[in-house]
Amino acid sequence: MRKLLTAALVTLMPLAAFAATPQTAVLDLQNMTCALCQVTVKKSLEQVAGVSQARVDFTKKTATVTFDADKTNATALAKATTDAGFPSTVHK
Repeated sequence: MRKLLTAALVTLMPLAAFAATPQTAVLDLQNMTCALCQVTVKKSLEQVAGVSQARVDFTKKTATVTFDADKTNATALAKATTDAGFPSTVHK
């Protein structure tokens, strides 16, 4: 069993080198008028494939999203919030 586990680790280790470095995007949000809006925006972002973390700041009207660039991009994140009723743009 130990040899099998060791063989599996040795085989899979090179694949870790190909994993994309997580990227972060900050989105400027519109239409957020209450705390429940914050929850809706966060859930819409978390449903996008490749998103590992989404933090929404109601006061600043921004969302900071960490994602796998091989699976999604900032344009798709903005579309997800817009589809949920909260148009957004990538913060410059």
